[in-house]
Amino acid sequence: MSPYKLRASLFRVDALVYSRAMLRPLLFNIAALASLAPAALIHLRHGGQALDDRRPDGVFWAVLAVALAGSTSWAFSLLGVGWHTGFSIALWVSIAASLALFMGLSLVTRTGWRLTPLLLPYLLLLGIIATIWTQAPEQPLAGRPGADWLGVHILISVLTYGLLTIAAVAGLAVVLQEGAIKAKRPTRLTRILPSVADGESLQIRLLIAGEIVLGIDLITGVAAQYASQGTFLSLDHKTLLSLLAFAVIALLLLAHWRTGIRGRSIARYLLVAYLLLSLAYPGVKFVTDVLMS
Repeated sequence: MSPYKLRASLFRVDALVYSRAMLRPLLFNIAALASLAPAALIHLRHGGQALDDRRPDGVFWAVLAVALAGSTSWAFSLLGVGWHTGFSIALWVSIAASLALFMGLSLVTRTGWRLTPLLLPYLLLLGIIATIWTQAPEQPLAGRPGADWLGVHILISVLTYGLLTIAAVAGLAVVLQEGAIKAKRPTRLTRILPSVADGESLQIRLLIAGEIVLGIDLITGVAAQYASQGTFLSLDHKTLLSLLAFAVIALLLLAHWRTGIRGRSIARYLLVAYLLLSLAYPGVKFVTDVLMS
């Protein structure tokens, strides 16, 4: 075989190996995304009336378990070689954490599962966004100074974001319910969602839990900063936005305790806090890994 033909054959082999290496992660990603679809559409079963019972049925738990298994498996496979800073990874880990927390909430509360029509389509949307930017640049965190503290900080950040994601969805449910009551036009969606009183109770409890975990998150962030750079606080965009979110939630809880603020008012401020935290966590990663890459 001539050197030219040998080089051409080697090039075709390399191209085939590369295409297969690129195809496998894409297929796994699509499978994880597909696992979210049934859970996002479960509320439409039987004209949207299937969830309008006191407790969810077996089909609900089955599709939720599939969604959790698919997103968690894909998230763990992405993190198989250690923590990375990628935007897509951050979203998939957040999706898995939110699903796990939501399943727990649905098990221990009477009406938490009624957030399904809002939460699951939102997580599916995040999954689509994560899939689109799968190839965005990323950097491993293993081997960096203070990597152990940083790993703890990231885990708590994910837990915080998952809690406040569900809290924000509960707040949105309150807004929709109050709007339907005011207009005297209940919809198929609002008949499935928690009542105003149940939604308010859920969002307050989730806010308290989220504020506690966010406080721990900020402390571990300081520890990670000191371990890696020898300084206690770096006022970058992520830190400032996280501190603002912490302050908004603290003031919101204080106002609720002192003045009894509730309903749409507390839900709107909760959504502002969630927006700040979204900008601090996946938002900063999107800017650094996608827009500035």
